[in-house]
Amino acid sequence: MSESKDKAKGKAQEIKGKAQEQIGETVGDRRMQAEGRGEQVAGKAKVTAAEAMRRMKKHGDDM
Repeated sequence: MSESKDKAKGKAQEIKGKAQEQIGETVGDRRMQAEGRGEQVAGKAKVTAAEAMRRMKKHGDDM
């Protein structure tokens, strides 16, 4: 999968997690809040990994 698709999926996962966390906060469901935070962290990891792959490919071309 391309880095841009991975980055987009990561961002989508972050947004989903943020929404889940907010809903959990609104209804008082601490488990849902925690799951939402977990989704956000996983999404951020995907974005970071995609950025790292992009940079590695860019620098690999320079060698």
